[in-house]
Amino acid sequence: MNFALLATLVEHHNRGDHAQNGWKPHVYNACIRHVKETCDVVINKDKIVARIKTFDKHYDIISKMLAQSGFGWDWDNNMVSVESDEVWARYVEANKDAAPYRNKEVKNWQAISTIYSKDHATGAGARTGGECAQVGSSSVAQVEEDDEETPEAPKKRPRTADAIMSMVGELRCTFEDALKTTVALPPPKVTPPSEILAELKKIPTMEGTDLLVAYGKLTANERTFESLMALPMEMRKPWLLTLP
Repeated sequence: MNFALLATLVEHHNRGDHAQNGWKPHVYNACIRHVKETCDVVINKDKIVARIKTFDKHYDIISKMLAQSGFGWDWDNNMVSVESDEVWARYVEANKDAAPYRNKEVKNWQAISTIYSKDHATGAGARTGGECAQVGSSSVAQVEEDDEETPEAPKKRPRTADAIMSMVGELRCTFEDALKTTVALPPPKVTPPSEILAELKKIPTMEGTDLLVAYGKLTANERTFESLMALPMEMRKPWLLTLP
C-alpha cells in the first residue's frame, strides 16, 4: 500500500500539487482511488495523513544522518549504512531519535526523498510534511483564492543613481530651454559713440571739459543717453551738469 500511496504523491508533487501549506484537496481523493484500484484497500484522508507523518519522520531522521560524514544509503537493503560502530555510537549519543534506524528497513526511500527534499524548510515558520498534511481543505482553498487575487506589486522606488540622473536630465533640459529663450531675445540697443558726440555738439555752449565729462557719462550708460534725448534742448546742459 505504501508503494501505491507514494507513487500517487510523487506524481502530484511533480505536478505542483504539493503546496507550501500542504497537499491540495484533490490529491487525497487521488490517493484513495489509486490505493483502492491497486491494492483493493479502502483508506481515508486520516489514514493518509498518518502515513504522511511516518514518511516525514523517516525523511527527517534519515536525511540528517546522510548529511553526516560516515553515513550512506544501502539501496540493496533499503537502510542506512554506517562506516563503523564508533561513528554510529557517537551520532546516536547526540541524536537519540535515530537509534531505531541502525538496521531499520525503509522501503521507497527514493520516493520519500523526492517528496520531502524541498519540503523541509528551516526557521520559525517552517512546517514538516506531516504538519502540512493536517491543513484542512478549506485552508487550501482559501490560499488558492488568495493566490488568484494577488495584490498589485508596489512600484519600485528608483535607485539613488537613477534619481540623480533624472534630476540632472531635468536641469539640463531647463538650462537648454533657458538658453534658447535668451538667444531668441533681441540684442540690447547700443547707441554708437559718434552719435552721442554729435548730439552733445548740438547743445548750445556745450564744449570743452563739460562736453568731455558728459560724453564719458553718456557712453557708459545707454539709459542716461535716452533720458538726455527726452529733454528739450534748453534743459539738456543744466541736466548734464547735475549728473554725478
